[in-house]
Amino acid sequence: MPESHTGADLFVDALEAYGVRYVFGNPGTTELPVMTALADSDLDYVLAPHEDVAVGMAAGYASTRRYRADEESGTPAGVVNLHVAPGVAHGLGNLYGASVAGAPLVVTAGAHSLDFRHEEPILGGDLEALTEQFTKWSAEVTDVSALPTMLRRAFRVATTPPTGPVFLALPLDVTMAATEADPEPLGPIQNPGGGDPGAIERAADLLVEADDPVFVVGDHVPRHGAWSDTDPVDAAVRLAEASGARVHAEILACEVDFPADHDQWVSYVPPDEDLAAAAMNTDTVVLAGCSTHTTLTRHERELIPGDATVVDLNDEPWQVGKNHPADAAVVGDLGLVMDAVAERVEDRLDAEEREARLERVAQFKTFAQQQMAGIGEDDAPDDPRASKAELVDAMRSVAPDAYVVDEGVTAKYALLTRWPFARESYISNKGGGLGYGLPAAVGAAMAEAERDDPREVVGFVGDGSYLYYPHSLYSAARYDVDLTVVVPDNRNYRILKDNTLDLFGGDEDEYEFVGMDFDPPVDLAKNAESHGANGHFVELPDDIEERLEAALTEDGPSVVDVLVHD
Repeated sequence: MPESHTGADLFVDALEAYGVRYVFGNPGTTELPVMTALADSDLDYVLAPHEDVAVGMAAGYASTRRYRADEESGTPAGVVNLHVAPGVAHGLGNLYGASVAGAPLVVTAGAHSLDFRHEEPILGGDLEALTEQFTKWSAEVTDVSALPTMLRRAFRVATTPPTGPVFLALPLDVTMAATEADPEPLGPIQNPGGGDPGAIERAADLLVEADDPVFVVGDHVPRHGAWSDTDPVDAAVRLAEASGARVHAEILACEVDFPADHDQWVSYVPPDEDLAAAAMNTDTVVLAGCSTHTTLTRHERELIPGDATVVDLNDEPWQVGKNHPADAAVVGDLGLVMDAVAERVEDRLDAEEREARLERVAQFKTFAQQQMAGIGEDDAPDDPRASKAELVDAMRSVAPDAYVVDEGVTAKYALLTRWPFARESYISNKGGGLGYGLPAAVGAAMAEAERDDPREVVGFVGDGSYLYYPHSLYSAARYDVDLTVVVPDNRNYRILKDNTLDLFGGDEDEYEFVGMDFDPPVDLAKNAESHGANGHFVELPDDIEERLEAALTEDGPSVVDVLVHD
C-alpha cells in the first residue's frame, strides 16, 4: 500500500471537497492509484461493464442534477474515469451525446507515464486529440503540482453555463507522485450575464414591429435556471405573452423548454422540412436557446424564409446566427435576456395588436393539431400489436408524474404529442447516436434517488437502442437502482427504413432492407433477467397497463418489452 499522500489521493480529496458522490467507470491498470485512493474515501465507485455505458450513466446523472444545482451542497457535475486510448475511444459515442446535451461532466482517464511513452506502449494514444472535439476543454496533467488547479478549472468549466463535458488525462506517474497539496476551493459559478443592452433594445423593437412572430424555444432555455435569479422557462412564457407569439420547440428538442399546457404553445417541430418550414413561414422568428434546429439530412426548402426577420438569443456565442443571419443577437443568461426583452415589449406593443396576434395563434394551433393528431396512432388495424400511441397513453395513465428519459427514436413524437410534460420531467438523447438513453436512464434514476421525494424514473428506449448497451442493466441491478425501462419493440431499425424512403422515395414494399431487422428477435425480457433486472414481455395492448404497474412496484430495475407495430 502507498505510504505517502499521492496525486490520486489529491484527486479523490478534490472530488470529496466539491461534493461529488459517485465516480462512474470501468477500471484498468493506469487507474489503479485512483481505485486505491477511492477505497479509503466516502465516494462510491459505480462499475460499468463498458466505458460508453459509464459515460452515459454519468451524463444522465449530471443532466438530472443540473436542474437543481442550487439545492445541492456540491457540484452537479458527473464524474467518469476511463482507461487509456481504447477506453476513451469506447466512451466517445456517449461523450458526443453528453456534449450535445450540455451535460456538466468531468471525464478523466488514466494514461501511461510521461517518461515511458517514447517506447510506444500498448493502449497508448493522444487522449486530448480524441476528446477535444466533444468537450469544452481537454487537457493532460503533466505534473502533480498542477493537479489542484487543473481539477478546479475542470469543474468550473464543466458547470459554468453553457454547461458541458471536459476531459483530463491523468498519467500514471502523476497519480503516483507524492504531494502535500490540498484541493483548491471551487468558488461560485457565474451565469453568462444580462446581455448587450443595445441588442436587447433592438430585439424588442423588431418584435413590436412584427406582423406574426413565431417563437422557437431550444434546450439551452431550461439548462441553467439554477444559476440564475430569473427562471428561464418563466421568462420564455413572459416573452411569448408580451409579444403574442405562437411557440414551438426546436427540431430535436430534448427537454421541456416551455409549458405544453400554455395557450400559445403549439408543438415540437419535427425534423421534417415541410412541417418545419410551415411552422416558421412568417415574417419574424425568435430563436431562443436553440442548437439543433435543422433537419436530419440536407433540406431543399428554406426552413426560415430568406426575407424573415430573425432575433437570436442564446447563452453560447457559437449558436447565435449559426444557420440563419440574425437581425438582432443577444448572448447572455437566457432568463435575464428574455425577461429584459419582454419588459420592453410589454411597454411598447399595443394591446389590440397583441390580441390580434393571439387570434392568429389560436387559428394556427387548430391547424397544427389537425396535422399531428394521428402521430403514433393505429394505422394497421389488423395488427394485434399495440400502436405507439396506445403505449404512450398507457404509460401516462400508470405513471403520470414520472421523470422520463427518452430514446424511443421513431416513437419520440408520439410521446411528445400525447404527453404534455411538466418542466424538468423529460430528457432525451439530443445527440441522436444510439446507446445513450439506457445508461442515461440509469444515471438519472441514481440522481433522482438523492431527492427527499424521488419520482418514478421511466426509460423509454427503442429495441434498437436497447440492444446497443443492454448490460447497462447490470450496473442498475448491482447498485439496486429503482428504474423502469419501457421498450417500444418493433423488432427493426424503423428509423433507417423511414430515412430510406425519405432519401430515395417509393413505397416500402419496393425495398429489401439490408441489416435493418432483428430476425430472429432477441428475448429482451430474458436478457434483462440475465443482467439481474426484472423482465416483462407484453404482446397485446390490453396487458400494457397491468405489466407497467407491476414493474413500477418492483424493487430495482425492471424492463417491460412491449411489441408495437411500425
